[in-house]
Amino acid sequence: MPISSNINKLENDLSIFAVQQLKENIIPFWLKNSIDYNNGGFYGRIDEDNRADENSDKGLILNARILWTFSAVSRILNHPEYTNIAERAYDYILKYFYDSSNKGFYWKLDYKGNLKDTKKQIYALAFVIYALSEYYQLSGNKDCLKKAIETFEIIEQHSFDNKLNGYLEAFSKDWKLIEDLRLSDKDMNEKKTMNTHLHILEAYTNLYRVYKNDQLREKIKNLLNVFSKYIINKSDYHYELFFDEYWNVKSDKISYGHDIEGSWLMLEAAYVIGDKDLIVKYKEIAVAMANACLPGINPSGALSHDVERGKSVFSKDVEWWVEAEAVVGFYNAYQVSGKTDFLLSANKITTFITDYVVDHKKGEWNNLVSITGELVRGHDKAGFWKCPYHNARMCLELMSRTSK
Repeated sequence: MPISSNINKLENDLSIFAVQQLKENIIPFWLKNSIDYNNGGFYGRIDEDNRADENSDKGLILNARILWTFSAVSRILNHPEYTNIAERAYDYILKYFYDSSNKGFYWKLDYKGNLKDTKKQIYALAFVIYALSEYYQLSGNKDCLKKAIETFEIIEQHSFDNKLNGYLEAFSKDWKLIEDLRLSDKDMNEKKTMNTHLHILEAYTNLYRVYKNDQLREKIKNLLNVFSKYIINKSDYHYELFFDEYWNVKSDKISYGHDIEGSWLMLEAAYVIGDKDLIVKYKEIAVAMANACLPGINPSGALSHDVERGKSVFSKDVEWWVEAEAVVGFYNAYQVSGKTDFLLSANKITTFITDYVVDHKKGEWNNLVSITGELVRGHDKAGFWKCPYHNARMCLELMSRTSK
């Protein structure tokens, strides 16, 4: 088969995979299983056998990601049922999570919608901006856009470090810096993290699509410069993960999942603000970071989650979201560079996803599988962190990119 024909087939396979997963697997699962008709909004947790925990707490991240997903999918596929879910998510977030007195959004509710944890985690607020700006593109709801802008302004007022640059992690209800800054118990308790900065960048980029504000544009440029100056390790093109307020590195782990996700999100930001110099710069960085992730593909064809720097022992299990971001990141690197190794890697990972990660009987993707593809039981099908955003976005990205 000629090389061009083989490339066309590989890209066509990606397109078919994306459409099938989105329309026949991911979205139907959330429509069927996630809606909490008794207490409002969506269940806080669904186990691997699709059993909803009706008494599970409801987290801001899950609800914001549901809002983003169904807004984006409805906007692209123009489906009224998807729009209804987006409206449901928007109404629930504004009614129960929004702090009308101090501004911003709370971290967690109980299953009935009562406040459970009132902290303001900047990572989560970034996802609210990401979701609200997407919902505005779908609905044209001006109040929604106002809330997105207000949240951007409150982050800049309280979280931005005017002296040392970057963003601090977490605050109390009334915007005092708290002692436990961690996003989860897996994280280090440090004042600045790669992860929060990446998702602020993602959120601000989406907001800029609908709010062409000079300050917002400068903040996006500044974030890209923060990544270049502090977060990307130029010796190996992996992210540093945790920092103190002075940008001293506090960890020595490589996160392949965040590296490959960030490789395309940073370039997207440069494109959206239309900065030609940054586009050139982040094209080079996207390819360099994707290339640095290739050794993280294990013999089964999946991208490992993480590894200690200087070691070759892969993380034990394969996480669903890493595979979704790997497909987009490697395909993006192929589009930028024309190097077929990236395209082949993207296709290899979709094969692993299809064979081992997709739950062909009960829908959606399994949360965790072993390095050889066996299901690791005891993990949510939907929950505080297991949301429809990574894999649904992967599908939308592939559908858009392969159509071009």
